[in-house]
Amino acid sequence: MRFFFRSKQFKIILSITLGLIIISVTCFFVGGRLSPQADILGTAAAPFRAALTAASNGIKDFVSAYTEGNEALIKNAELENEISELRKQLADYEKVLGENEFYKNYLDIKDSNPDFAFCPATLISRDKNDPYLGFVINKGSTDGISANDPVITEAGLVGYITAVGLTTSKVATVLSPDITLGALDNRTNDSGVLTGTLELAESGETRLYNLSRSCSVAVGDYVITSGEGIFPSGLLVGSIQSIGSDEYNISIYAAVKPFVDLNEIRSVMVITDFDGKGGLKPEKGK
Repeated sequence: MRFFFRSKQFKIILSITLGLIIISVTCFFVGGRLSPQADILGTAAAPFRAALTAASNGIKDFVSAYTEGNEALIKNAELENEISELRKQLADYEKVLGENEFYKNYLDIKDSNPDFAFCPATLISRDKNDPYLGFVINKGSTDGISANDPVITEAGLVGYITAVGLTTSKVATVLSPDITLGALDNRTNDSGVLTGTLELAESGETRLYNLSRSCSVAVGDYVITSGEGIFPSGLLVGSIQSIGSDEYNISIYAAVKPFVDLNEIRSVMVITDFDGKGGLKPEKGK
């Protein structure tokens, strides 16, 4: 067999075959016939041309698939980027809506109290060992906050600032016995002193003491600040849940549920200034 590959006949056959392949390729790319006399060669070269066409189509399909695959990957990446950007825009939009609602509520308070100066703040940590639900906010003296500044939400009074750092402050809530404030029944104007106890804090309540036995307070009445002490007047505190007498039967008291859900606080406003600021500091309650 190896002598055959060296023979003259093999060289002739190989030359013819190569010639047919060349002609077939030329016909394929030129797209027409060489001449009428080339029909026989074209017929003979048809199998080669078919194979070459199949190979060429295969290469084209491969290149097309590769290109289309890359384009699809690029488009997918672009779509993912667009989706990510849209999600970011939606988050920013929702944040702006929340902030607008947040500030709108305080603007309503500001409209009723034009002397108020506010500093918005966010809760950053809670004292897990504090049964009165005190917490720390992300604003301090560099933001104009001072000790004893009142702290509110749009729902009502939260408490006051007990300690101030450069960029953080600690807040004591209305449940704490360390806070004492003048308060009154919004319906009857009957006044008393509001302060907390550990027992009441466990049920999320505080107490309005020193109410006259002749007062007309009733369950469901709203309690607001009277303006005595460090708090401005008119801040909502909570609603009366129950009424009782002190141990000497001299006065009565009312259990008060704060309007603010102290467990759900995320953002607050600190009242950094108001007419009459600088009143009596909080004293330890009963």
